Amino acid sequence: MSTQIELLKQEWLNLLNELEADLLIGETVFKELVTAHTNVSRHYHNLDHVQHLLTLAESVQELTESLSAIKFAAWFHDYIYNPQAQDNEIESAIYATETLNQLNLDRNLTNLVKQIILSTQKHQPLLNSIDNLLFLDLDLGILGASDDRYLEYVQAIRKEYSWLSDRDFQRGRKQVLTKFLAREKIYYTNHFYDRLEQQARANLAQEIELYG
Repeated sequence: MSTQIELLKQEWLNLLNELEADLLIGETVFKELVTAHTNVSRHYHNLDHVQHLLTLAESVQELTESLSAIKFAAWFHDYIYNPQAQDNEIESAIYATETLNQLNLDRNLTNLVKQIILSTQKHQPLLNSIDNLLFLDLDLGILGASDDRYLEYVQAIRKEYSWLSDRDFQRGRKQVLTKFLAREKIYYTNHFYDRLEQQARANLAQEIELYG
């Protein structure tokens, strides 16, 4: 087991312990999560992404109402990830709901996680909840990364869409980026808006320019 997986497993078990969840089932679930996120087709939506979100979540824990919900959303929101499908978030939310119920977790927590995951489909909040807003901002944190890190992200996304021609990828990508730029604010919370908004807009505009 790699060092990264060992660290993530400990973090996963700590999360379950805090909530008095079923650890035996939790061991099996962890294996399923790792198997999904280490699929060879994943170049960005992998364990590095999960780990990054968990780290960001810790950095804003004082702003959260349910840090546990945000962490579970980090683990489950990309459990199903097929770039050619349109229902990844729905399927991931279903898996998360079934799994959290099996772990004997609070139904309110489970529902919160479900709604947060579903909100990532259009990256718009479905709940009047700081946790929903924070998770959407965490998930888009990469948009405000440094120039080099952002380029690595774009290259990884391109690999995940390797089945598309350059022309089709660029056209679809431009549509997505243009929608984000058209927003009044990319980031919902002041915490992330103040730290990442300016860099994110510069990154998106620069990438769009690359596609002509």
